[in-house]
Amino acid sequence: MWSHGNFYWNELMTRDAEAAKQFYGATLGWLFEVMPLAFGSYWIAKVGDAPVAGILEMTGPDFDGLSPGWFAYIAVDDVDKRVKKLLKAGGTVLREPFDVADVGRLAIVLDNSGVRFGFITPKSSES
Repeated sequence: MWSHGNFYWNELMTRDAEAAKQFYGATLGWLFEVMPLAFGSYWIAKVGDAPVAGILEMTGPDFDGLSPGWFAYIAVDDVDKRVKKLLKAGGTVLREPFDVADVGRLAIVLDNSGVRFGFITPKSSES
């Protein structure tokens, strides 16, 4: 279940996913399930059977110059519509809206002060 305007998903962007999995597994008891991607692997962190976060290893030129850290996605009713509003409000689009199978439609953006975050319209119709 999701609501427009609420934080929806958080993922750790790191250059060492194995070290991150060991750290969060030891400190929070998270277990991890791998999700293969075209460019590598993505790990879903879970508490029991419930997914709580993701871990993305920062490899390749798309991540040059970016610092590791937590990245948040905010659920929105319509990614494309919200990107237009973001641009009018002085924000910047880093990655134009795109679809991820079984996940939803996403965009990677900056607010008007340069803070990076994502918009997501989850594939699930529940809101």
